[in-house]
Amino acid sequence: MQRQVILHLSLDEKEFKLKAYQITKWGEMLEENEVPIPKPTGTEVLIKIRASGICHSDIHIWDGYFDLGSGKRITLEERGLKLPFTMGHEPVGEVVALGPEATGVGIGDRRIVYPWIGCGICKVCKNGDELLCNDPITVGTRRDGGYAEYLLAPHAKYLVSYDGVDEAFAATAACSGITAYSALKKLKHLKSDQTVLIIGAGGVGLAAVGMAKAVLKSRIIVADVDPLKREAALKAGADEVIDNGKPGIIEELLKETDGGPYGVVDFVGAPATCSFGFQVLAKGGTLVVVGLYGGSMDLSLSMLPLKVVNIVGSYVGTQQDLVELLDLVKQGHVTPVPIIKRQLSEAPIAIQDLRSGKDIGRYVLINY
Repeated sequence: MQRQVILHLSLDEKEFKLKAYQITKWGEMLEENEVPIPKPTGTEVLIKIRASGICHSDIHIWDGYFDLGSGKRITLEERGLKLPFTMGHEPVGEVVALGPEATGVGIGDRRIVYPWIGCGICKVCKNGDELLCNDPITVGTRRDGGYAEYLLAPHAKYLVSYDGVDEAFAATAACSGITAYSALKKLKHLKSDQTVLIIGAGGVGLAAVGMAKAVLKSRIIVADVDPLKREAALKAGADEVIDNGKPGIIEELLKETDGGPYGVVDFVGAPATCSFGFQVLAKGGTLVVVGLYGGSMDLSLSMLPLKVVNIVGSYVGTQQDLVELLDLVKQGHVTPVPIIKRQLSEAPIAIQDLRSGKDIGRYVLINY
């Protein structure tokens, strides 16, 4: 029986193309291009994309750089990313073709593609820490991703079932979801009488608010300068919201929390937000920096030992985090982030809307 079949059409026929919305020039509007549908070989699995989230980090990829502050940048060209390129690291879809060595899934299975894939051959990967690989092949950042009709996954082991979970929400789980979940887990040591401050109620921050009570025992305060996002945070389960741009808010928060929150998670990662988080952090507390807005901030080194604080970077999450998060969702312990659905063909406009910050929630491209 021929396994390399796509909806009963032979992948050997050259006329079969897929539409992909690609970066062709850094920072310019994505272009719709037609490229050949890839034929899976070896352990590869061909996925027909049904939904793909648009992540804020896609904006940095689209621009072609990450801002390190003080005029310094990491460019993606320097890291070997060549154009044209198809973004999208939050894809979900249906298995439509298998390479001859692919096992563990069948035609018609619907799966999330876990994107944070390591090289598989280095010591880090062999120790089971693919997320820490120095030469990853991440879907949507290193290899073509989900802003397309089809996607080639390198192995079925990176495909995770989302049975029982809303499909559009599942399309946010492999980045936004596990980024929030992994960051919150770094504060699981905190007690019920201690406070956690979440800075930023954008897509990922709001996802964190919606799952915070399922992960932490602490009181949750959310800081955002946008009143609409503060309102959304209350609806998502925050105990309290504050305007971190309000004059005198640092003194107010320190007094209210009896010395500051013991955990701060910065989902913005800008100089102003990170500085605010460090200033209000309680003695002995932990600041978790997640956001990739970029830049740098002044930091008094003597305050690190004097305040006995931890500053931790948190980047996405593991495949096990994804499995755990989906279980929490199925059990009804997570308040889903609002989903803004756009058709795949609207990808060039949707990512511009995300940059403008005009909507509350997560954008998801739909392809059905």
